[in-house]
Amino acid sequence: MTSHPVIRPYRPADGPALDDICVRTAHNGLDSRPHYHDPSILPAIFAAPYVHLEPHLAFVLDDGRGQAVGYILGTADTPRFAADFRTDWLPRVADRYPEPAGEPGTPDEVMARLLHRPERMVVPELAPYPAHLHIDLLPPWQGRGHGRELMRVFLNALHEGGVPAVHLVMSTANKPARAFYDRLGFHEIETSLDATVTCLGRTTADAGRS
Repeated sequence: MTSHPVIRPYRPADGPALDDICVRTAHNGLDSRPHYHDPSILPAIFAAPYVHLEPHLAFVLDDGRGQAVGYILGTADTPRFAADFRTDWLPRVADRYPEPAGEPGTPDEVMARLLHRPERMVVPELAPYPAHLHIDLLPPWQGRGHGRELMRVFLNALHEGGVPAVHLVMSTANKPARAFYDRLGFHEIETSLDATVTCLGRTTADAGRS
């Protein structure tokens, strides 16, 4: 009997798989392990706090055998999430990933600085797009329509919760990701952030047409 992939809500048992997916896709969609001394800092910033603070907005692509091979997760309210990250999440991981004393000198230190400064997520120009998201799929599962379906499920959840719009911040160098988001109706938002990142946003309405 053939098992078919399905999208389902996150379960706590998925945590290690989501951390692994994050690590294996965090370098502009490619494996981050060659680039970091301790790549576990990446899911500590971009995956684990979301399933800890807002698990109801986390959905996984299940390979049909119970194994998560992709995910989408995020928050409905970025300023609130940044505050909760500071008070609830950061104390759980701060000792493992200390903030560098001076300017970051390695990729690990750059990430540690991001970890210790959750207020960076609150960008004035993004206020009309209060939600934000992260989406990642392992390479064998990309290009098969699963990312589009994950996005549809997530946007519908936001829309049903009364959230009007969502944003994401991506590496400008990640051209395939930008093409994916463009196809899903995201548009660029001008901000004061540096040119290494691009901010995109869209309404949560009409997710079924994405």
